[in-house]
Amino acid sequence: MTAPIDCDLHPTVPSLSALLPHLGPVWRETVSRRGLDELNSIAYPANAPLTVRADWRGDRGQAATTAERLAAEALAPFGTGTAILNCLYGAPVLFSDDLASVFCRAVNDWVAAEFLDRNPAFRASIVVPMTNAELAVEEIEHRAADPRFVQVLLLVGGEVPAGRRQNWPIYAAAERHRLPVGIHAGSLYRHPTTPVGWASSFTEDYVSQAAAFASALTSLVAEGVFAKFPALTVVLLESGVSWLPAHLWRLTKFWKGLRSEIPWVADPPTTLVRERVRLTLQPFDGPPDPAHVSLLMDHLGSDEMLLFSTDYPHWQFDGTAALPDGLDPALARKIMVDNPLQTYPRLGTSLKGEKQP
Repeated sequence: MTAPIDCDLHPTVPSLSALLPHLGPVWRETVSRRGLDELNSIAYPANAPLTVRADWRGDRGQAATTAERLAAEALAPFGTGTAILNCLYGAPVLFSDDLASVFCRAVNDWVAAEFLDRNPAFRASIVVPMTNAELAVEEIEHRAADPRFVQVLLLVGGEVPAGRRQNWPIYAAAERHRLPVGIHAGSLYRHPTTPVGWASSFTEDYVSQAAAFASALTSLVAEGVFAKFPALTVVLLESGVSWLPAHLWRLTKFWKGLRSEIPWVADPPTTLVRERVRLTLQPFDGPPDPAHVSLLMDHLGSDEMLLFSTDYPHWQFDGTAALPDGLDPALARKIMVDNPLQTYPRLGTSLKGEKQP
């Protein structure tokens, strides 16, 4: 059996100073002149228990900042053979499009130099400036020749809903280069993190991410992204799972009555999402009873939608219990190996050692 493929784990940028060697002289001067000392992670308070599991905090209280430590803590215990790094750092949050673009490129350069170049087990997502599609496409084109970058990374909370047409150039570039678009929990904080206003605790913020994913998915369907880009796959990262069946039932019910508003959505949303959308397994928010887990899988209606992930270093489970109890061995293999290979075309060819076109 091929070793598991972890589709969502997070290297930690140790500090802003680690990115300075990847900035040009003008931008290093900008950092100094503006007094920028840290951008921090996106939406994860540094000392919250969920942010980094206790046994994964190093001497400075941080998770892995090096390839060696990341491999020891996030690959070896799970028997992982390949892992996709989704670097969550505050680069896309900057209001200056130019500064956001420069820092996104620095993050990608840092990941390539410190992780991809040091361990062939690692792949990565392309961090892009979300508020400027032109600059985002520029970064995608810049990375496209490197087959170790296998996905485009966005955050679920942006300036506009995910399906709006100003985002379409990003989807076009991703489709052109056989790159799924990964939408990860997190926010640019341009709007409240709940539909009814600003939350007052991290608990509210984190739980409300599921509602943000539901809204983003509805936007992608209703605005016609899947019709416009028939070869595009969207991966929901750290979205949870249990919210999806009920949301699809509701979305499909009202599509039937209101489809004249969105005639480009020719297939039922339930069918469309099962074919074109994937979700990482952690955080698995299903019930603990294995019988109920099986029922949830039945409600999803597809054994191809879930992708193995540990979500390292976030604290979603203890030890190596990344898979829920009660999974059929054949389904477990699909989740850990077959589904990731089917989802990420570049990942499959890279694992076989074939040269990318």
